[in-house]
Amino acid sequence: MDGEMMTGNLAAAWGARLADVDYVPAFPITPQTEIIEALAKWCENGQMAARVVTMDSEHSMMTAAGAAGATGARVFSATSSQGLLHAFELLYSVSGWRVPLVLVNVSRALAAPITLEPDHNDVLAARDSGFLQIHAETCQEVLDSILMAYRIAEDERVMLPVIVNLDGFYLSFTREPVSIPDAGQVREFLPPFRPAHLGFRASAPHALGTAVLGGSIYSYFRHQIHLASMNALEAHEEAALEFNRLFGRRYGVVEGYRLEDAEDVLVMTNAFASKGKAAVDAAREEGRRAGLLRLRMIRPWPADAIRRALVGRRAVAVLDQNLSPGQGGILFQEIGACLYHEPLRPRALCSFIGGLGGKNISEGEFRATFEQTAEAGIRGKGIGPVLLYTEAEHSEMTQLQVLAAGPRPNGS
Repeated sequence: MDGEMMTGNLAAAWGARLADVDYVPAFPITPQTEIIEALAKWCENGQMAARVVTMDSEHSMMTAAGAAGATGARVFSATSSQGLLHAFELLYSVSGWRVPLVLVNVSRALAAPITLEPDHNDVLAARDSGFLQIHAETCQEVLDSILMAYRIAEDERVMLPVIVNLDGFYLSFTREPVSIPDAGQVREFLPPFRPAHLGFRASAPHALGTAVLGGSIYSYFRHQIHLASMNALEAHEEAALEFNRLFGRRYGVVEGYRLEDAEDVLVMTNAFASKGKAAVDAAREEGRRAGLLRLRMIRPWPADAIRRALVGRRAVAVLDQNLSPGQGGILFQEIGACLYHEPLRPRALCSFIGGLGGKNISEGEFRATFEQTAEAGIRGKGIGPVLLYTEAEHSEMTQLQVLAAGPRPNGS
Protein backbone atom coordinates (compact mmCIF):
# COMPACT_ATOMS: atom_id res chain seq x y z
CA MET A 1 0.00 0.00 0.00
CA ASP A 2 1.32 3.44 -0.92
CA GLY A 3 0.43 6.83 0.43
CA GLU A 4 -2.17 5.83 3.03
CA MET A 5 -3.16 8.74 5.27
CA MET A 6 -2.38 7.98 8.89
CA THR A 7 -1.42 9.69 12.12
CA GLY A 8 2.02 9.49 13.66
CA ASN A 9 0.59 7.20 16.32
CA LEU A 10 -0.84 4.82 13.74
CA ALA A 11 2.46 4.89 11.85
CA ALA A 12 4.20 3.85 15.08
CA ALA A 13 1.75 0.97 15.49
CA TRP A 14 2.41 -0.12 11.91
CA GLY A 15 6.13 -0.09 12.64
CA ALA A 16 5.62 -2.52 15.52
CA ARG A 17 3.24 -4.65 13.46
CA LEU A 18 5.66 -4.95 10.53
CA ALA A 19 8.51 -5.72 12.93
CA ASP A 20 6.48 -8.79 13.98
CA VAL A 21 6.84 -8.08 17.68
CA ASP A 22 6.05 -10.79 20.21
CA TYR A 23 5.04 -8.85 23.32
CA VAL A 24 3.60 -5.40 24.03
CA PRO A 25 3.36 -4.44 27.72
CA ALA A 26 1.51 -1.15 27.92
CA PHE A 27 0.06 1.58 30.08
CA PRO A 28 -2.10 4.34 28.53
CA ILE A 29 -1.10 8.00 28.62
CA THR A 30 -2.09 10.90 26.35
CA PRO A 31 -1.06 11.38 23.57
CA GLN A 32 0.39 7.87 23.15
CA THR A 33 -2.69 5.73 23.82
CA GLU A 34 -3.77 5.39 20.17
CA ILE A 35 -0.62 3.34 19.44
CA ILE A 36 -1.53 0.65 21.96
CA GLU A 37 -5.21 0.72 20.99
CA ALA A 38 -4.32 -0.04 17.38
CA LEU A 39 -2.01 -2.89 18.35
CA ALA A 40 -4.60 -4.36 20.74
CA LYS A 41 -7.27 -4.26 18.02
CA TRP A 42 -5.01 -6.01 15.51
CA CYS A 43 -4.08 -8.70 18.04
CA GLU A 44 -7.71 -9.25 18.96
CA ASN A 45 -8.86 -9.73 15.36
CA GLY A 46 -5.91 -11.96 14.45
CA GLN A 47 -3.94 -9.53 12.27
CA MET A 48 -1.03 -9.75 14.70
CA ALA A 49 0.27 -12.69 16.70
CA ALA A 50 1.70 -10.56 19.51
CA ARG A 51 0.42 -10.48 23.08
CA VAL A 52 -0.68 -7.09 24.42
CA VAL A 53 -0.85 -6.80 28.21
CA THR A 54 -2.03 -3.70 30.06
CA MET A 55 0.09 -3.17 33.17
CA ASP A 56 -0.70 -1.18 36.32
CA SER A 57 1.93 1.52 35.72
CA GLU A 58 4.77 2.53 33.43
CA HIS A 59 7.23 1.19 35.99
CA SER A 60 5.59 -2.24 35.72
CA MET A 61 5.41 -1.84 31.95
CA MET A 62 9.17 -1.39 31.57
CA THR A 63 9.88 -4.14 34.10
CA ALA A 64 7.80 -6.54 32.01
CA ALA A 65 9.36 -5.28 28.77
CA GLY A 66 12.90 -5.81 30.04
CA ALA A 67 12.12 -9.23 31.49
CA ALA A 68 10.46 -10.40 28.27
CA GLY A 69 13.33 -9.08 26.20
CA ALA A 70 15.75 -11.00 28.38
CA THR A 71 14.02 -14.24 27.33
CA GLY A 72 14.64 -13.47 23.66
CA ALA A 73 11.24 -12.01 22.76
CA ARG A 74 10.99 -9.03 20.40
CA VAL A 75 9.37 -6.39 22.62
CA PHE A 76 7.67 -3.08 21.87
CA SER A 77 6.11 -0.45 24.08
CA ALA A 78 5.20 3.22 24.08
CA THR A 79 4.85 6.04 26.59
CA SER A 80 4.94 9.81 26.97
CA SER A 81 6.00 12.59 29.32
CA GLN A 82 5.22 11.74 32.97
CA GLY A 83 4.94 8.10 31.96
CA LEU A 84 8.54 8.07 30.74
CA LEU A 85 9.62 9.55 34.06
CA HIS A 86 7.64 6.92 35.97
CA ALA A 87 9.55 4.26 34.04
CA PHE A 88 12.88 6.01 34.52
CA GLU A 89 14.44 3.61 37.02
CA LEU A 90 13.94 0.71 34.64
CA LEU A 91 15.53 2.49 31.69
CA TYR A 92 18.91 2.14 33.34
CA SER A 93 18.25 -1.47 34.30
CA VAL A 94 17.08 -2.56 30.85
CA SER A 95 20.08 -1.00 29.10
CA GLY A 96 22.34 -2.64 31.69
CA TRP A 97 20.77 -6.00 30.87
CA ARG A 98 21.64 -5.38 27.18
CA VAL A 99 18.05 -6.03 26.10
CA PRO A 100 17.36 -4.67 22.56
CA LEU A 101 13.71 -3.61 22.75
CA VAL A 102 12.10 -0.52 21.15
CA LEU A 103 10.20 2.12 23.15
CA VAL A 104 8.29 4.89 21.37
CA ASN A 105 8.08 8.16 23.28
CA VAL A 106 5.42 10.63 22.17
CA SER A 107 6.97 13.81 23.52
CA ARG A 108 4.88 15.93 25.84
CA ALA A 109 6.04 18.71 28.13
CA LEU A 110 6.55 17.84 31.79
CA ALA A 111 4.49 19.23 34.68
CA ALA A 112 4.25 21.60 36.38
CA PRO A 113 2.54 23.60 34.93
CA ILE A 114 0.51 20.91 33.19
CA THR A 115 0.08 20.79 29.43
CA LEU A 116 -0.69 18.13 26.83
CA GLU A 117 1.44 19.65 24.09
CA PRO A 118 5.04 18.73 23.23
CA ASP A 119 8.56 19.72 23.96
CA HIS A 120 11.61 17.54 24.46
CA ASN A 121 12.48 17.72 28.15
CA ASP A 122 10.92 14.28 28.68
CA VAL A 123 12.97 12.37 26.11
CA LEU A 124 16.18 14.32 26.69
CA ALA A 125 15.99 13.51 30.39
CA ALA A 126 16.65 9.91 29.30
CA ARG A 127 19.71 10.68 27.18
CA ASP A 128 22.14 9.23 29.76
CA SER A 129 20.17 6.03 30.46
CA GLY A 130 21.89 3.81 27.89
CA PHE A 131 18.93 3.83 25.49
CA LEU A 132 19.76 4.89 21.94
CA GLN A 133 17.58 7.74 20.64
CA ILE A 134 16.18 8.38 17.15
CA HIS A 135 14.00 11.47 16.66
CA ALA A 136 11.48 11.58 13.78
CA GLU A 137 10.19 14.54 11.77
CA THR A 138 7.38 12.92 9.76
CA CYS A 139 4.87 10.08 10.12
CA GLN A 140 6.73 8.12 7.44
CA GLU A 141 9.93 8.50 9.38
CA VAL A 142 8.23 7.23 12.54
CA LEU A 143 7.33 3.94 10.88
CA ASP A 144 10.69 3.58 9.14
CA SER A 145 12.66 4.50 12.26
CA ILE A 146 11.01 1.74 14.30
CA LEU A 147 12.10 -0.86 11.74
CA MET A 148 15.61 0.58 11.68
CA ALA A 149 15.65 0.76 15.48
CA TYR A 150 15.08 -2.99 15.80
CA ARG A 151 17.75 -3.71 13.18
CA ILE A 152 20.28 -1.54 15.07
CA ALA A 153 19.28 -2.63 18.58
CA GLU A 154 19.53 -6.34 17.73
CA ASP A 155 22.92 -5.99 16.04
CA GLU A 156 25.40 -8.12 18.02
CA ARG A 157 27.76 -5.14 18.21
CA VAL A 158 25.05 -3.08 19.94
CA MET A 159 22.39 -5.06 21.87
CA LEU A 160 20.87 -1.98 23.49
CA PRO A 161 17.29 -0.65 23.70
CA VAL A 162 16.16 2.26 21.52
CA ILE A 163 13.77 5.17 22.05
CA VAL A 164 12.06 6.43 18.89
CA ASN A 165 10.69 9.91 19.58
CA LEU A 166 7.85 11.79 17.89
CA ASP A 167 6.15 15.04 18.86
CA GLY A 168 2.81 14.76 20.61
CA PHE A 169 -0.21 16.29 18.83
CA TYR A 170 1.87 17.99 16.11
CA LEU A 171 2.81 14.55 14.77
CA SER A 172 1.00 11.95 16.88
CA PHE A 173 -2.45 13.14 15.71
CA THR A 174 -1.48 14.68 12.36
CA ARG A 175 -2.38 12.66 9.27
CA GLU A 176 0.21 12.43 6.53
CA PRO A 177 0.63 10.07 3.56
CA VAL A 178 2.64 7.04 4.65
CA SER A 179 3.94 4.25 2.45
CA ILE A 180 3.56 0.91 4.24
CA PRO A 181 6.52 -1.32 3.32
CA ASP A 182 5.93 -4.77 1.91
CA ALA A 183 5.97 -7.32 4.71
CA GLY A 184 8.22 -9.68 2.76
CA GLN A 185 10.80 -6.97 2.20
CA VAL A 186 10.59 -6.06 5.88
CA ARG A 187 11.44 -9.66 6.80
CA GLU A 188 14.44 -9.44 4.50
CA PHE A 189 15.53 -6.23 6.23
CA LEU A 190 14.61 -7.42 9.73
CA PRO A 191 14.84 -11.20 10.15
CA PRO A 192 13.36 -12.92 13.23
CA PHE A 193 15.16 -12.13 16.48
CA ARG A 194 17.52 -14.98 17.39
CA PRO A 195 19.81 -13.65 20.13
CA ALA A 196 22.89 -15.62 21.12
CA HIS A 197 22.96 -14.61 24.79
CA LEU A 198 19.26 -14.15 25.60
CA GLY A 199 16.75 -16.90 26.28
CA PHE A 200 14.94 -18.84 28.95
CA ARG A 201 15.49 -22.49 29.84
CA ALA A 202 14.77 -23.88 33.28
CA SER A 203 17.54 -26.44 32.80
CA ALA A 204 20.14 -23.76 32.09
CA PRO A 205 19.36 -20.66 34.18
CA HIS A 206 21.46 -17.55 33.82
CA ALA A 207 21.34 -14.00 35.16
CA LEU A 208 21.69 -10.66 33.38
CA GLY A 209 21.03 -8.23 36.23
CA THR A 210 23.79 -9.38 38.54
CA ALA A 211 24.79 -7.45 41.65
CA VAL A 212 28.18 -5.74 41.47
CA LEU A 213 30.08 -4.99 44.62
CA GLY A 214 33.03 -2.84 43.67
CA GLY A 215 33.62 0.15 41.42
CA SER A 216 36.13 -1.50 39.10
CA ILE A 217 33.63 -4.12 37.91
CA TYR A 218 30.84 -1.56 37.65
CA SER A 219 33.08 0.80 35.65
CA TYR A 220 33.88 -1.96 33.19
CA PHE A 221 30.26 -2.82 32.49
CA ARG A 222 29.11 0.80 32.21
CA HIS A 223 31.93 1.48 29.77
CA GLN A 224 30.85 -1.53 27.72
CA ILE A 225 27.42 0.11 27.34
CA HIS A 226 29.14 3.25 26.07
CA LEU A 227 31.24 1.32 23.55
CA ALA A 228 28.20 -0.62 22.34
CA SER A 229 26.29 2.64 21.94
CA MET A 230 29.08 4.06 19.78
CA ASN A 231 28.93 0.91 17.64
CA ALA A 232 25.38 1.94 16.79
CA LEU A 233 26.74 4.65 14.48
CA GLU A 234 28.22 2.04 12.16
CA ALA A 235 25.19 -0.21 12.56
CA HIS A 236 22.93 2.72 11.64
CA GLU A 237 24.92 3.43 8.48
CA GLU A 238 24.67 -0.19 7.37
CA ALA A 239 20.95 -0.33 8.18
CA ALA A 240 20.34 2.94 6.32
CA LEU A 241 22.04 1.65 3.17
CA GLU A 242 20.02 -1.58 3.23
CA PHE A 243 16.79 0.29 3.99
CA ASN A 244 17.40 2.59 1.04
CA ARG A 245 18.10 -0.38 -1.24
CA LEU A 246 14.86 -2.11 -0.29
CA PHE A 247 12.48 0.82 0.22
CA GLY A 248 14.04 3.79 -1.55
CA ARG A 249 14.24 6.06 1.50
CA ARG A 250 17.60 7.14 2.90
CA TYR A 251 18.09 8.27 6.49
CA GLY A 252 21.27 9.63 8.01
CA VAL A 253 22.10 10.30 11.64
CA VAL A 254 21.64 13.95 10.68
CA GLU A 255 19.82 15.60 7.78
CA GLY A 256 21.05 18.70 5.99
CA TYR A 257 18.71 21.13 4.25
CA ARG A 258 20.11 23.71 1.81
CA LEU A 259 23.52 23.49 3.44
CA GLU A 260 25.67 23.56 0.30
CA ASP A 261 26.51 27.28 0.40
CA ALA A 262 24.92 28.23 3.73
CA GLU A 263 26.67 30.86 5.83
CA ASP A 264 24.32 30.58 8.81
CA VAL A 265 22.83 27.25 9.92
CA LEU A 266 19.86 26.57 12.18
CA VAL A 267 20.01 23.30 14.17
CA MET A 268 16.70 21.65 15.14
CA THR A 269 15.08 18.27 15.82
CA ASN A 270 11.71 16.53 15.37
CA ALA A 271 8.53 17.81 13.69
CA PHE A 272 9.17 21.53 14.13
CA ALA A 273 12.15 21.11 11.79
CA SER A 274 9.57 21.20 8.98
CA LYS A 275 8.73 24.73 10.09
CA GLY A 276 12.44 25.46 10.18
CA LYS A 277 12.88 24.30 6.58
CA ALA A 278 10.07 26.61 5.46
CA ALA A 279 11.80 29.43 7.36
CA VAL A 280 15.06 28.64 5.54
CA ASP A 281 13.23 28.92 2.21
CA ALA A 282 11.81 32.29 3.26
CA ALA A 283 15.25 33.49 4.37
CA ARG A 284 16.71 32.42 1.03
CA GLU A 285 14.07 34.47 -0.78
CA GLU A 286 15.22 37.48 1.25
CA GLY A 287 18.80 36.91 0.09
CA ARG A 288 20.17 35.17 3.18
CA ARG A 289 22.39 32.14 2.71
CA ALA A 290 20.63 30.10 5.36
CA GLY A 291 20.48 26.35 5.94
CA LEU A 292 19.22 23.82 8.47
CA LEU A 293 20.72 20.77 10.16
CA ARG A 294 18.23 18.35 11.68
CA LEU A 295 19.55 16.06 14.39
CA ARG A 296 17.98 12.65 13.87
CA MET A 297 20.09 10.50 16.18
CA ILE A 298 20.69 11.99 19.63
CA ARG A 299 22.28 8.94 21.26
CA PRO A 300 24.86 7.96 20.37
CA TRP A 301 25.86 11.55 19.67
CA PRO A 302 26.84 11.78 15.96
CA ALA A 303 29.75 14.14 16.55
CA ASP A 304 31.60 13.55 13.29
CA ALA A 305 28.51 14.12 11.15
CA ILE A 306 27.71 17.31 13.07
CA ARG A 307 31.23 18.63 12.67
CA ARG A 308 31.24 17.94 8.93
CA ALA A 309 27.99 19.86 8.56
CA LEU A 310 28.87 22.88 10.70
CA VAL A 311 32.60 23.60 10.40
CA GLY A 312 33.40 26.61 8.26
CA ARG A 313 30.01 28.29 8.73
CA ARG A 314 29.79 31.91 9.74
CA ALA A 315 27.30 31.28 12.53
CA VAL A 316 25.22 28.44 13.96
CA ALA A 317 21.95 28.83 15.87
CA VAL A 318 20.66 25.93 17.98
CA LEU A 319 16.90 26.09 18.50
CA ASP A 320 16.20 23.93 21.54
CA GLN A 321 12.64 22.80 22.30
CA ASN A 322 13.75 22.13 25.85
CA LEU A 323 15.08 24.10 28.78
CA SER A 324 17.48 22.98 31.46
CA PRO A 325 16.79 25.54 34.24
CA GLY A 326 19.97 27.26 35.31
CA GLN A 327 21.81 26.21 32.14
CA GLY A 328 19.72 26.76 29.00
CA GLY A 329 19.25 24.60 25.93
CA ILE A 330 20.48 21.03 26.27
CA LEU A 331 21.45 20.46 22.65
CA PHE A 332 23.18 23.85 22.46
CA GLN A 333 25.64 22.68 25.10
CA GLU A 334 26.34 19.46 23.20
CA ILE A 335 26.77 21.24 19.87
CA GLY A 336 29.17 23.70 21.51
CA ALA A 337 31.27 20.90 23.03
CA CYS A 338 31.30 19.11 19.68
CA LEU A 339 32.72 22.15 17.84
CA TYR A 340 35.03 23.52 20.53
CA HIS A 341 38.32 22.08 19.24
CA GLU A 342 37.62 22.66 15.55
CA PRO A 343 40.00 25.26 14.03
CA LEU A 344 37.28 26.23 11.50
CA ARG A 345 34.46 26.32 14.01
CA PRO A 346 31.74 28.93 13.37
CA ARG A 347 32.54 32.51 14.42
CA ALA A 348 29.39 32.56 16.58
CA LEU A 349 27.23 29.95 18.28
CA CYS A 350 23.78 31.20 19.24
CA SER A 351 21.21 29.63 21.58
CA PHE A 352 17.45 30.01 21.14
CA ILE A 353 14.70 28.37 23.20
CA GLY A 354 11.36 27.87 21.45
CA GLY A 355 8.35 25.62 21.22
CA LEU A 356 8.16 24.89 24.95
CA GLY A 357 4.87 23.22 25.82
CA GLY A 358 4.02 23.13 22.12
CA LYS A 359 4.14 26.92 21.72
CA ASN A 360 4.11 27.83 18.06
CA ILE A 361 7.25 29.29 16.50
CA SER A 362 6.00 31.98 14.14
CA GLU A 363 7.46 33.11 10.84
CA GLY A 364 8.47 36.36 12.53
CA GLU A 365 10.34 34.50 15.27
CA PHE A 366 12.22 32.43 12.71
CA ARG A 367 13.07 35.60 10.79
CA ALA A 368 14.36 37.26 13.96
CA THR A 369 16.41 34.14 14.71
CA PHE A 370 18.16 34.32 11.33
CA GLU A 371 18.68 38.08 11.65
CA GLN A 372 20.23 37.83 15.11
CA THR A 373 22.35 34.85 14.10
CA ALA A 374 23.73 36.69 11.06
CA GLU A 375 24.55 39.74 13.21
CA ALA A 376 26.30 37.51 15.76
CA GLY A 377 28.34 35.91 12.97
CA ILE A 378 29.45 39.30 11.70
CA ARG A 379 30.47 40.39 15.22
CA GLY A 380 32.05 37.04 15.98
CA LYS A 381 30.24 36.73 19.31
CA GLY A 382 27.43 34.32 20.15
CA ILE A 383 24.18 35.17 21.92
CA GLY A 384 21.68 33.44 24.17
CA PRO A 385 19.87 31.67 25.48
CA VAL A 386 17.13 33.78 23.88
CA LEU A 387 13.51 32.77 24.58
CA LEU A 388 11.36 33.07 21.46
CA TYR A 389 8.36 34.98 22.75
CA THR A 390 6.37 37.57 20.81
CA GLU A 391 5.20 40.96 22.08
CA ALA A 392 1.59 39.80 21.71
CA GLU A 393 2.27 36.76 23.90
CA HIS A 394 4.00 38.92 26.49
CA SER A 395 1.02 41.32 26.55
CA GLU A 396 -1.39 38.41 26.93
CA MET A 397 0.59 37.03 29.89
CA THR A 398 0.63 40.46 31.54
CA GLN A 399 -3.16 40.67 31.26
CA LEU A 400 -3.56 37.16 32.68
CA GLN A 401 -1.34 38.04 35.64
CA VAL A 402 -3.44 41.13 36.34
CA LEU A 403 -6.65 39.08 36.22
CA ALA A 404 -5.16 36.38 38.43
CA ALA A 405 -4.10 38.95 41.01
CA GLY A 406 -7.72 40.16 41.40
CA PRO A 407 -8.81 43.50 42.83
CA ARG A 408 -6.56 45.28 45.30
CA PRO A 409 -7.49 45.29 49.02
CA ASN A 410 -8.85 48.88 48.82
CA GLY A 411 -11.32 47.77 46.14
CA SER A 412 -9.58 49.59 43.25
